Amino acid sequence: LGIEASVVNRVIGLIDRNEYKRRQSPPGIKITSRAFGRDWRLPITNRYKGHRGK
Repeated sequence: LGIEASVVNRVIGLIDRNEYKRRQSPPGIKITSRAFGRDWRLPITNRYKGHRGK
């Protein structure tokens, strides 16, 4: 696709760090119709392992 590997790795790292922080906070209230459902498929009950399988 013409995207540099360093950019892809940086974005993956940002997503992994965001998921770590998301797990530290309690679930919030549903404000919009997109708050939960198909748009956010990472479950909070199962541990997120990240791209690198940590």
